[in-house]
Amino acid sequence: MHSLIIGCGDTGVRVAARAVAAGDTVTGVVRSEPSAAKVRAVGAHALRVDLDADVLDLPACDRLFYFAPPQREGDTDTRMARVLHAIDSVPTYTVYISTSGVYGDCGDAWVDETRPVNAESERAKRRVDAERQMLEFSPQARVLRAPGIYGPNRLPVERVQEGTPILNDTDGGWSNRIHIDDLATIAWLAGTQALTHNIYNASDGHPTGLGVYYDMLADMLGVSPPPRISWAEAEQRFSAMRLSFLRESRRLSNQRLRDDMGYELAFADFHDGLAASLKAEPD
Repeated sequence: MHSLIIGCGDTGVRVAARAVAAGDTVTGVVRSEPSAAKVRAVGAHALRVDLDADVLDLPACDRLFYFAPPQREGDTDTRMARVLHAIDSVPTYTVYISTSGVYGDCGDAWVDETRPVNAESERAKRRVDAERQMLEFSPQARVLRAPGIYGPNRLPVERVQEGTPILNDTDGGWSNRIHIDDLATIAWLAGTQALTHNIYNASDGHPTGLGVYYDMLADMLGVSPPPRISWAEAEQRFSAMRLSFLRESRRLSNQRLRDDMGYELAFADFHDGLAASLKAEPD
């Protein structure tokens, strides 16, 4: 079997390692030489390509893992359109990592995969378009809607150590997360199993207020919890992108994923996920 990973970054390298261990021939598509070196380090082939500008000559594959984000402007994912046009035949397995942002703001509601998409930001609208493209390209494709991804070197350590304020709990909503190792395993399982559904919430299933996450990280780092600020002050201090994330609240259910894949997350409790991530980070 040949696995082709488009956008072989942190998550992709982890999937590549799993594919290599399973005996696949693996090609990871990256843009930079440092990224290519990480792909080669796990035993995979690295293909350096600019997905927006280069002529795309992509190898045939049995498993397609598409992890590249859309370009930064517009309502459609033109990057994905170029890639899918360059693939000659539909792979047996296709996996796309999307975002839970396609649901928009859901307040306190629990959200499963039957909820209609309601993308509010241009960024999320591009993801909705990407999901549509992928499912039209391959009706058996598996779309993984991921929330915030955390793991080694993906924690707001400096922000917490510097005492950067966060939005207070009364003004903030629910946040969701997934450890990067769990996401990689879920993606690999989606690319190797016959599954009942096309769309899965790839979340740890334990939403919390954002402050709970930051306070726990601060405690593990041995520093004071981040100070809280109001929404009015946040609008003055935070970037437009950060505010767009904070405006949305939802509680993601991962029941479908656990039922269909039979996967028990390694880090369903983000306390353990944070501890493991900090332990894995270099001093």
